[in-house]
Amino acid sequence: MLKTARPVDTEALDRLEEKVKLLVALIGRMRTEQARLADEFEKVSKALDTTRARLLEVEGATAEIAALKDERDIIRTRVSSLLEQLEGLSL
Repeated sequence: MLKTARPVDTEALDRLEEKVKLLVALIGRMRTEQARLADEFEKVSKALDTTRARLLEVEGATAEIAALKDERDIIRTRVSSLLEQLEGLSL
């Protein structure tokens, strides 16, 4: 028995081929974009780490400044008290 050949619908096959090519191109662009975004994320992540380290330094300096101001106030009070005692001696 011989089978009769069906006409091949090349138009549908051509459309499918075009869609596959478009998808391959889209995947390529998406991979490129993903790599670019990964690089950008790495840079931003490093910048964030640097900024956090700077923030810790600033917070430490701020605490040190506050401690020094408190110490200065204590010294002022003591010096003032000593000056009052010297004035009380009436030399």
